[in-house]
Amino acid sequence: MIDTDSIEYICSHFKFVQNKRNEILISYDDIAKSYYFINKGCVRLFTITKDGEEISRYFAYDRSFVTALPSFIDQKPAEEFLQTIENSELLYISREDFYKLVNEFPQFARIYTEILELGFITAQKRIYGFQGFDAIEKVRWVIKNQPQLLLRVSNKMAASYLGMSPSTLSRIKSKL
Repeated sequence: MIDTDSIEYICSHFKFVQNKRNEILISYDDIAKSYYFINKGCVRLFTITKDGEEISRYFAYDRSFVTALPSFIDQKPAEEFLQTIENSELLYISREDFYKLVNEFPQFARIYTEILELGFITAQKRIYGFQGFDAIEKVRWVIKNQPQLLLRVSNKMAASYLGMSPSTLSRIKSKL
Protein backbone atom coordinates (compact mmCIF):
# COMPACT_ATOMS: atom_id res chain seq x y z
CA MET A 1 0.00 0.00 0.00
CA ILE A 2 1.21 3.48 -0.77
CA ASP A 3 0.78 6.31 1.73
CA THR A 4 -0.99 9.60 1.07
CA ASP A 5 2.22 11.67 1.05
CA SER A 6 3.73 9.38 -1.59
CA ILE A 7 0.61 9.62 -3.72
CA GLU A 8 0.70 13.41 -3.50
CA TYR A 9 4.40 13.40 -4.39
CA ILE A 10 3.77 11.17 -7.43
CA CYS A 11 0.81 13.28 -8.55
CA SER A 12 2.88 16.47 -8.26
CA HIS A 13 4.98 15.24 -11.21
CA PHE A 14 2.02 15.18 -13.57
CA LYS A 15 0.74 18.28 -15.35
CA PHE A 16 -2.81 18.77 -16.61
CA VAL A 17 -3.60 19.79 -20.18
CA GLN A 18 -6.80 20.04 -22.19
CA ASN A 19 -6.57 19.22 -25.87
CA LYS A 20 -9.04 19.76 -28.64
CA ARG A 21 -10.01 17.04 -31.06
CA ASN A 22 -7.34 16.18 -33.69
CA GLU A 23 -4.38 17.77 -31.91
CA ILE A 24 -1.03 16.14 -32.60
CA LEU A 25 0.79 15.35 -29.34
CA ILE A 26 3.80 13.67 -30.96
CA SER A 27 4.81 14.02 -34.62
CA TYR A 28 6.63 11.50 -36.80
CA ASP A 29 10.10 12.99 -36.31
CA ASP A 30 9.60 13.91 -32.63
CA ILE A 31 11.20 12.07 -29.77
CA ALA A 32 8.59 11.12 -27.17
CA LYS A 33 9.45 13.08 -24.04
CA SER A 34 6.15 12.62 -22.15
CA TYR A 35 3.88 9.83 -21.02
CA TYR A 36 0.17 10.69 -21.03
CA PHE A 37 -2.65 9.54 -18.79
CA ILE A 38 -6.08 10.06 -20.33
CA ASN A 39 -8.52 11.38 -17.75
CA LYS A 40 -11.13 11.84 -20.44
CA GLY A 41 -10.97 11.43 -24.19
CA CYS A 42 -9.44 9.24 -26.85
CA VAL A 43 -5.95 9.22 -28.36
CA ARG A 44 -4.66 7.25 -31.32
CA LEU A 45 -1.26 6.18 -32.56
CA PHE A 46 -0.98 6.14 -36.33
CA THR A 47 1.46 6.28 -39.19
CA ILE A 48 1.18 7.50 -42.76
CA THR A 49 2.13 5.33 -45.73
CA LYS A 50 4.20 6.57 -48.67
CA ASP A 51 0.89 6.97 -50.52
CA GLY A 52 -0.42 9.33 -47.81
CA GLU A 53 -2.82 6.81 -46.26
CA GLU A 54 -3.22 6.92 -42.47
CA ILE A 55 -2.91 3.57 -40.71
CA SER A 56 -4.22 3.54 -37.14
CA ARG A 57 -2.14 1.28 -34.91
CA TYR A 58 -3.58 1.77 -31.42
CA PHE A 59 -6.35 3.60 -29.57
CA ALA A 60 -6.31 4.58 -25.89
CA TYR A 61 -9.36 5.72 -23.96
CA ASP A 62 -10.35 7.18 -20.59
CA ARG A 63 -8.27 6.07 -17.63
CA SER A 64 -5.36 4.67 -19.60
CA PHE A 65 -1.76 5.59 -20.36
CA VAL A 66 -0.38 6.25 -23.84
CA THR A 67 2.75 7.47 -25.60
CA ALA A 68 4.86 6.50 -28.60
CA LEU A 69 6.46 3.86 -26.40
CA PRO A 70 9.48 2.77 -28.50
CA SER A 71 10.50 6.42 -28.85
CA PHE A 72 9.86 7.09 -25.16
CA ILE A 73 12.13 4.18 -24.23
CA ASP A 74 14.98 4.55 -26.74
CA GLN A 75 14.74 8.33 -27.35
CA LYS A 76 14.78 7.97 -31.13
CA PRO A 77 12.23 9.59 -33.49
CA ALA A 78 8.73 8.21 -33.00
CA GLU A 79 8.10 7.34 -36.66
CA GLU A 80 4.41 7.56 -35.81
CA PHE A 81 1.95 10.20 -34.66
CA LEU A 82 0.08 10.50 -31.38
CA GLN A 83 -3.18 12.43 -31.80
CA THR A 84 -6.26 13.25 -29.76
CA ILE A 85 -9.38 12.23 -31.64
CA GLU A 86 -11.78 13.67 -29.09
CA ASN A 87 -11.59 16.73 -26.88
CA SER A 88 -9.39 15.33 -24.15
CA GLU A 89 -8.25 15.99 -20.61
CA LEU A 90 -4.77 14.60 -20.15
CA LEU A 91 -2.18 14.37 -17.44
CA TYR A 92 1.40 14.13 -18.66
CA ILE A 93 4.72 13.42 -17.04
CA SER A 94 8.20 13.98 -18.43
CA ARG A 95 10.36 10.98 -19.25
CA GLU A 96 12.88 12.08 -16.63
CA ASP A 97 10.24 12.31 -13.89
CA PHE A 98 8.58 9.09 -15.03
CA TYR A 99 11.76 7.03 -14.65
CA LYS A 100 12.60 8.83 -11.41
CA LEU A 101 9.27 7.64 -9.97
CA VAL A 102 9.83 4.12 -11.36
CA ASN A 103 13.14 4.02 -9.48
CA GLU A 104 11.84 5.59 -6.26
CA PHE A 105 8.55 3.73 -5.85
CA PRO A 106 8.17 -0.03 -6.37
CA GLN A 107 4.41 0.53 -6.68
CA PHE A 108 4.94 2.94 -9.56
CA ALA A 109 7.36 0.49 -11.17
CA ARG A 110 4.62 -2.17 -10.92
CA ILE A 111 2.19 0.18 -12.71
CA TYR A 112 4.75 0.61 -15.50
CA THR A 113 5.21 -3.16 -15.75
CA GLU A 114 1.43 -3.59 -15.97
CA ILE A 115 1.24 -0.93 -18.71
CA LEU A 116 3.92 -2.75 -20.71
CA GLU A 117 2.31 -6.14 -20.19
CA LEU A 118 -1.16 -4.91 -21.12
CA GLY A 119 0.21 -3.22 -24.26
CA PHE A 120 2.06 -6.39 -25.25
CA ILE A 121 -0.97 -8.61 -24.65
CA THR A 122 -3.27 -6.27 -26.60
CA ALA A 123 -0.84 -6.14 -29.54
CA GLN A 124 -0.37 -9.92 -29.52
CA LYS A 125 -4.11 -10.60 -29.36
CA ARG A 126 -4.66 -8.27 -32.28
CA ILE A 127 -1.87 -9.78 -34.38
CA TYR A 128 -2.77 -13.39 -33.64
CA GLY A 129 -6.48 -12.70 -33.52
CA PHE A 130 -6.44 -11.18 -37.00
CA GLN A 131 -4.34 -13.92 -38.63
CA GLY A 132 -6.58 -15.81 -40.97
CA PHE A 133 -9.64 -13.70 -40.10
CA ASP A 134 -11.84 -12.37 -42.83
CA ALA A 135 -13.33 -8.89 -42.52
CA ILE A 136 -16.46 -9.91 -40.61
CA GLU A 137 -14.42 -11.97 -38.13
CA LYS A 138 -12.15 -8.97 -37.49
CA VAL A 139 -15.16 -6.78 -36.72
CA ARG A 140 -16.61 -9.43 -34.40
CA TRP A 141 -13.22 -9.67 -32.66
CA VAL A 142 -13.18 -5.89 -32.11
CA ILE A 143 -16.76 -5.92 -30.78
CA LYS A 144 -15.75 -8.60 -28.26
CA ASN A 145 -12.27 -7.32 -27.31
CA GLN A 146 -12.30 -3.56 -27.96
CA PRO A 147 -15.95 -2.47 -28.02
CA GLN A 148 -15.16 1.24 -27.57
CA LEU A 149 -13.44 1.27 -30.95
CA LEU A 150 -16.63 1.10 -33.01
CA LEU A 151 -18.48 3.43 -30.65
CA ARG A 152 -15.95 6.27 -30.37
CA VAL A 153 -13.73 6.13 -33.43
CA SER A 154 -14.62 7.23 -36.96
CA ASN A 155 -15.28 4.54 -39.56
CA LYS A 156 -12.23 5.65 -41.52
CA MET A 157 -9.89 5.29 -38.51
CA ALA A 158 -11.45 2.01 -37.37
CA ALA A 159 -11.24 0.60 -40.90
CA SER A 160 -7.53 1.49 -41.13
CA TYR A 161 -6.96 -0.26 -37.80
CA LEU A 162 -8.78 -3.35 -39.10
CA GLY A 163 -7.02 -3.32 -42.47
CA MET A 164 -10.11 -2.81 -44.58
CA SER A 165 -11.85 -0.03 -46.48
CA PRO A 166 -14.39 2.20 -44.72
CA SER A 167 -17.10 0.98 -47.11
CA THR A 168 -16.38 -2.66 -46.18
CA LEU A 169 -16.59 -1.78 -42.50
CA SER A 170 -19.90 0.05 -43.03
CA ARG A 171 -21.34 -2.94 -44.89
CA ILE A 172 -20.29 -5.35 -42.15
CA LYS A 173 -21.63 -3.12 -39.36
CA SER A 174 -25.00 -2.94 -41.11
CA LYS A 175 -25.18 -6.76 -41.13
CA LEU A 176 -24.39 -7.19 -37.44
